[in-house]
Amino acid sequence: MSVRSYRAHARPSRSEATRRRIKRSRLELVDAICETFDENPALLELRQFIELPNAEEALEKTIANSIRFWSSEDSVLRELYGVAAIDPAAQDLVDGQRADRRAVLERLVRNLHRDKRLREGTTERHALTLLLVLTSYETFRELREAGLSDRQATTLLQDTASRELLG
Repeated sequence: MSVRSYRAHARPSRSEATRRRIKRSRLELVDAICETFDENPALLELRQFIELPNAEEALEKTIANSIRFWSSEDSVLRELYGVAAIDPAAQDLVDGQRADRRAVLERLVRNLHRDKRLREGTTERHALTLLLVLTSYETFRELREAGLSDRQATTLLQDTASRELLG
């Protein structure tokens, strides 16, 4: 093998090197976005509200802070969710965010069940499923597109959760 052919095989091409740098940059960007989200006051408060002694108040505040979080990060999230289908790093962030939200909502539902606040006949699974829909970014965007303000969206979602879940 000649020196020239060895170098061609030993080193990545320019395009491969560029792709690696871009991928590393995207991963660093996603990490920075995660750190920003973790410091968001609405998200920090939301995690505290789950443990409120009054499960109804916890439900109300969880929904309010979900809207507050989505609204405060909407410009970043809109882009992130838009590229998640083609960017594995963005998809990982979206999947992680959904898993975190699910874990928080599972705790809330357990607390509602423990305090016997779930409407008769409402299973924990049904309550969790409904809360996942009510607190999702996609629901926030749909309500925003329908012209609802954050306050209107919050009230609508809180009323829906109370009517459907609480007994």
